[in-house]
Amino acid sequence: MRVLLAAYDSRGGVEPLVGLAVRLRELGAEVRVCAPPDEEFAKRLAEVGVEMVPTGQSVRELVTGKTPPSAADVPRRAADLVAAFYDKVTVAAEGCDVLLATGLVPAAAGVKSVAEKLGIRYVYASYQPVSLPSPHHPPMPRPGRPLPSDVTDNRVLWDRDAQDAQAVFGEAINTHRVSIGLPPLDNVRDHVFTDQPWLATDPVLAPWQEPADLDVVQTGAWVLPDERPLPAELVAFLDAGTPPVYVGFGSIPMRDPKDVARVVIEAIRAQGRRAVISRGWADLALIDDQDDCFVVGEVNHQALFRRVAAVVHHGGAGTTTTATWAGAPQVVVPQGADQPYFASRVADLGIGAAHDGPTPTTESLSAALKTALTPETHARATAVADTFRTDGATVAAKLLLDAVSQERPPMSA
Repeated sequence: MRVLLAAYDSRGGVEPLVGLAVRLRELGAEVRVCAPPDEEFAKRLAEVGVEMVPTGQSVRELVTGKTPPSAADVPRRAADLVAAFYDKVTVAAEGCDVLLATGLVPAAAGVKSVAEKLGIRYVYASYQPVSLPSPHHPPMPRPGRPLPSDVTDNRVLWDRDAQDAQAVFGEAINTHRVSIGLPPLDNVRDHVFTDQPWLATDPVLAPWQEPADLDVVQTGAWVLPDERPLPAELVAFLDAGTPPVYVGFGSIPMRDPKDVARVVIEAIRAQGRRAVISRGWADLALIDDQDDCFVVGEVNHQALFRRVAAVVHHGGAGTTTTATWAGAPQVVVPQGADQPYFASRVADLGIGAAHDGPTPTTESLSAALKTALTPETHARATAVADTFRTDGATVAAKLLLDAVSQERPPMSA
């Protein structure tokens, strides 16, 4: 059985596919992953022996380039993504039994078109409940289309979101569909999501609330134990004193990384703590040569988070999931998209603090850290970690293979 997984996303969106791919292979399936051509994605998939098909533009170049993406440029980028994923997946999907897409709507639309043309089963998966239509939460704003402040009915907002998605992506997706002989769509969002999307989140950290109109399949988060050792220099730093506070904003570019580094280090020092600073795509760096701070690049977060006093981060699905699994108290400084949702979940669960707004000051971050560093928060984070489901990738892999097996005609005698 052959399975193709596809995503146009940052590291937090590609890493779950690594976990799913490994579990699929353990169950006897052949797996390929279509992902952005960033070196770190290729290296990560190579580490677990999974073939990667580079697809689309480098996400890192797109996000950190001299000219940041603008709302006005979205239609062109959408058209490029649809075409890139359709072309690459068409070739990579030869002999495949099922296609699974995550991430941005235009990329997933390209995958869905391949599934239609080749008659292959298609599944869409989300890493956060708030991107899926529900009466229990509002949608995330589309590029250049803020939610109306005078509307509070979530169903009305989701109807508006379908219209916004059509306005933003519809022309690019439909122009491509017509060019390959498929009919145009009047609701690209629901077409891509399908009536039964999957939700790859831990049910305690990010539950799907019922009743809802969609028949959502919540599998649990797609995590894979990371056995890579921490660098010797980092281990020596960790061993040399009390547990430090980790700070990292992943794939989020910060407007003034020097000021951000100054603020976070000053706030951590104000709590009498040492710091581990992750460079990330913001390229954070140390502000002086004192020996209470250590900077890291790519590193095993699962191992590191189990050795820190708290994790300060942006609230991406991947980092929040890893920190929750590790039982590390958190301070979430949300920058946008699904991050305010995860910030609220961390606060509601009592496993950390949600910073008010995307731009911390030394005082505001220090106050949030005080909450995260209490014994009560540590105890609660440990308790929630004990409930974390680690079988999500296995559940999803079995569901995929079982669904394909049920569709196949019985073997003749």
